[in-house]
Amino acid sequence: MESTFSSPAEAALQREAGSAGLRTPLGDLDRVYELERVVGFVRDLGCQRVALQFPDQLLGDAGAVAARLEEATGSKMFVLGDTAYGSCCVDVLGAEQAGAQALVHFGPACLSPPARPLPVAFVLGQRSVALELCAKGFEAQNPDPTAPVVLLSEPACAHALEALATLLRPRYLDLLVSSPALPLPAGSLNPKPEPLERFGRRFPLAPGRCLEEYGAFYVGGSEAISDPDTDPDLSRLLLGWAPGRPFSSCCPDTGRTQDEGVRAGRLRARRRYLVERARDARVVGLLAGTLGVARHREALAHLRNLTQAAGKRSYVLALGRPTPAKLANFPEVDVFVLLACPLGTLAPQPSGSFFRPVLAPCELEAACNPAWPPPGLAPHLTHYADLLPGSPFHVPLPPPDSELWDTPDVSLITGDLRLPPAWKPSDDPGCSALTLRPPLELAESSPAASFLSSRSWKGLQPCLGQTPVTGAVSGRRGIAIAYEDEGNS
Repeated sequence: MESTFSSPAEAALQREAGSAGLRTPLGDLDRVYELERVVGFVRDLGCQRVALQFPDQLLGDAGAVAARLEEATGSKMFVLGDTAYGSCCVDVLGAEQAGAQALVHFGPACLSPPARPLPVAFVLGQRSVALELCAKGFEAQNPDPTAPVVLLSEPACAHALEALATLLRPRYLDLLVSSPALPLPAGSLNPKPEPLERFGRRFPLAPGRCLEEYGAFYVGGSEAISDPDTDPDLSRLLLGWAPGRPFSSCCPDTGRTQDEGVRAGRLRARRRYLVERARDARVVGLLAGTLGVARHREALAHLRNLTQAAGKRSYVLALGRPTPAKLANFPEVDVFVLLACPLGTLAPQPSGSFFRPVLAPCELEAACNPAWPPPGLAPHLTHYADLLPGSPFHVPLPPPDSELWDTPDVSLITGDLRLPPAWKPSDDPGCSALTLRPPLELAESSPAASFLSSRSWKGLQPCLGQTPVTGAVSGRRGIAIAYEDEGNS
């Protein structure tokens, strides 16, 4: 049975980590897990204690990989298999608890910068790609050889993009190849100019070019997956890509392609609906879904300031991985906002669904900031760091005397008129001076109290002073199946 506010400890012990049939043959471990590169990484740093982080589907190989690395490096290896939230994020907290001096992350990764400086090596995997079939699929989706196109892929197929571009460049003149945006080591200096970094990838754009000019061709996924919406990496690309540009995907095994325009429109429509729900909400629950990604404290303070400026109440909830049973304990909350990495925010919801919608930080920004969105920005930002000061996408709140705060709005869900906030943000964020209310003005009641008063059942009636006083008597003894006074019947 699930605990009220947290996942039970027995679930982690009873969960099957990996199947013996899915383990990698011992002869392929060096190639699949790039053990030679990992050994060089450990030796260059001179680390004696190294943490190895595996997702659940790769834990079957964790023991063999750790033994190989210990034998080759002479360092102590610690396997991290119980990540607190998502396996795509670097578990720096777990590595520090083990006293590790470095961490090696295996499998799909969101490539979000960790909250604390720790040397990290990423092993994304090398999935086989049918280059000839993918090249034919590209030609079918892009008949114009002069149209600008970006080659994208899932992390495990990134190694094959340059080879695919080599097959296509004799015909296609404007082809751009993206690469995973691996975090640079702490203290390293890069003399070359930094390429554009977005969606966890780097785009080497030529001077004077912008990403909004390009279409996209994505290599990844599988035809065995019945629901393509379960791929959060592709979802964040579809949401953030320019709506007017073509976007197609290709299966790396069969070369089968499809146009993703319809799916992108469906995802954007869903996000616009969530923005409307956030505008109608009075109480917002901020879910602290990650503690290992950089700037999460700053992002949490930013979201609280947003809800306060919009006249909403916010509550911070640290529940670990959100589930419908956990969030059902807070019925007075109208919407929840998940503060997590881009892949964790767009991850598919578990079976049973949530009784209240779970939003991304960008949707709360669009609902509470009247200056959002400025012209020229992508329709959806997938990482909360893009909303913070210092980012080119940051949009500050309007000044208190701006007419944007006084603009009335109509809800597209209920049809009711949404009044402007009863108060405006203060010029001094640190001001806490009290202001006197007029004698006859009614103070605003708590949203939780208003929710309780609107319920049809409010609990047992106390009936104070109406119940006669009687002496205490002994009750029945035993268990419900056989009380002591029932005999042997």
